[in-house]
Formats: sequence, C-alpha cells, structure tokens
Amino acid sequence: MSPKNLSKKSCLGFIGLGAIGLPIAANLLKAGFDLKVHTRSRSAEKSQELKGAKSCSTPKSAAEGCDVLLICVSDGAAVEEVIFGPKGAESSLKEGAIIIDLSTISPAKAKYFAAQLSQKNVEYFDAPVTGGTEGAKDGTLTIFLGANDDSFKQISSILKVIGSAFYTFGNVGKGQEVKALNQILVAGSYAAVAEAIALGEALQLPMDKVIEALQKGAANSWALANRSQSMLKDDYPLGFKLHLHNKDLSIALRTAEESGINLPIASKVKELEEELINEGYKDEDVSVLKRSIKRNS
Repeated sequence: MSPKNLSKKSCLGFIGLGAIGLPIAANLLKAGFDLKVHTRSRSAEKSQELKGAKSCSTPKSAAEGCDVLLICVSDGAAVEEVIFGPKGAESSLKEGAIIIDLSTISPAKAKYFAAQLSQKNVEYFDAPVTGGTEGAKDGTLTIFLGANDDSFKQISSILKVIGSAFYTFGNVGKGQEVKALNQILVAGSYAAVAEAIALGEALQLPMDKVIEALQKGAANSWALANRSQSMLKDDYPLGFKLHLHNKDLSIALRTAEESGINLPIASKVKELEEELINEGYKDEDVSVLKRSIKRNS
C-alpha cells in the first residue's frame, strides 16, 4: 500500500476500547476516518464518542475490508486472540493490509506476529504508546515504532491524529524494547515521587508549595508534575492501571534478564505493585504506589 492510497477515505478497524483505546478511536473518528470498532466487553462500542463508527461483533468482522487494523489491548495473549483466535482478524484481512499494534507486549511476541502475518502479505508494526489517558484524549501520545522511516510514512496520516511525537527504531520488536525502557523509568519516577511526598508529609511541610518548588529544579518529572496531587489527596483517578504497568514491568525485567542485566530498582517496584494488587488496588492508577509507603510502627 503506498502512502498516497492511505487517506481519510481508507477503512480502519479498531480493536480494544479501554481507557487508552477509546479516546484514540474517538480521535480517529473525529478526524474523518471510516471506522469499524470492536471490544471484548462490547459496551464501549455504544459510547457517544464513537457515534458514526460501525460496531462489530468480532475482530474478524472489524478487520473485514479494512486497509489498516489498529489494536490496543491489554497483553500479548489478547493480541494473539484478536489476530489468530477462532474469531480473529487474520482470516478476513485483505492482502496488503497493515496492522498497527498499539499494545504493550513482549518484543518476541511482536516478531512472531509479524512473521506469521507476512505469509499473508499483511504488514505488522509494533507501535506502543506512552502519555496516559491525558495523551490519548488530547491526541498527544508518544509512539515508539518497530518500523523504518518509509513504513512510518505509510501510516503517518493515522498516527499524527493520535500522537504528537514519533520515533522509528527500524525493526519489528524494537518499539517494544523502547517501551520496556519507558516503563522502567515510569516505575522509578512514580516510586520516587511517592517516597518524597510521604517524607514531606511526615515533616509537615507545605506540600503544594514544595511540589511547585521541586518542579523548578532537577527533581522535576512527568510523575511529579502530573501525579503528585493524586498522591497528596490519596485519590487515584485512572491514568494507567496498576496491574497493566506491573505486566509491563514483567516484560521489561524478562527482557533485561535475557540481556544479562539485573534491574534491582525495577524489581523492587514490581514487588511493591504486587503487594498493592493483592490488597485490591489493581485497577487504580499507578500513582497508588503512594499507598506502599508505610509509617514505621
């Protein structure tokens, strides 16, 4: 498929309408793309934000006749089910179609999917995103592409609707490797912000003023700027679910182990997250890590 043939008249399929996927799909619809949607629960297909999109009962029907299929689901097993399951998209994808996988999965899975789909002359690109629900709603996500610059040009008219920063890393799976690094940094920064706020509160510092001051110096981070207020209020509106980040950290740690690298900080944050998941916080935002900081008795 040449870049000139991929326009807003192209048919797009979109599978996975969760906290990130739904606003992405809504932005594509607003941009004028002809959109077919499916999600496992089916309920989000009826969202007012998707008025005008065609609701489909299976991934197979969502992919039928489409030039590009976007996938935004929870993990590698879900992606595999969407593409290759009994009602999967593979059987209805036309020759020359493109899959853009926005999910966070293992690099090995991404390479496997690409190899299998190439036998049908279907291109698969891993394109994991970062930027949270805010970025998904605003269309300002950062996207890491397991693709080269020429491939990006093919799909840029789609990606520029949902993101504002795009980085190509050459080969399938490389986008997922970069996303693993991203999630390691997220783990460390969220945990550090949680610890700093807990200590500041224990010292009875004026934390709003403290956070404003910290943002002006070397300690500033996305987590400090965007999640410190949630931690102060002990209220964690959804940006990215804790259990999904924990899944991503598992991928990152496995990738590190395969490369002979030990990641003690990421490993410790993963342990803290698992404790919180066991306490019932799995669907809270990652900033609930603040709850892991316990006072000494």
